[in-house]
Amino acid sequence: MPLKLSLKPGEKFVLNGAVVQNGDRRGVLILQNKASVLREKDIMQTADVTTPARRVYFPVMMMYLDEAMASKVYDEFARRLTEFMSATRNPEVLGDCVAASRHVMAREYYKALMVARKLVDYEEKVGHVASGVQDSGNPD
Repeated sequence: MPLKLSLKPGEKFVLNGAVVQNGDRRGVLILQNKASVLREKDIMQTADVTTPARRVYFPVMMMYLDEAMASKVYDEFARRLTEFMSATRNPEVLGDCVAASRHVMAREYYKALMVARKLVDYEEKVGHVASGVQDSGNPD
């Protein structure tokens, strides 16, 4: 099934590892086959990996963008997800953590990324939900 991207003027996105920027007008792209695509708003830079939920999101994003690297990033994801889960008691959030893990195990990285985004949104809503989680200083 094709993927239709409606792009704002100047909007950036990553397509199979390449950063692409739309021109000065709205544009529409239709991708006819499977590709790793992330809009600018969903791309997290290393400097932005500053909270426990973001430390879960980042390795999932890296696995999605470069599936060949997934096995190298998986341990970081598992460690960060375990830390996050041990620091929260919200059943819905814990369910999202389990869902993210299941998606990663099934190599459904985009689905895992969207669930991890929910963790980031939740954390931003309530503050540092897992403030006791230590930052190793190494997001990847």
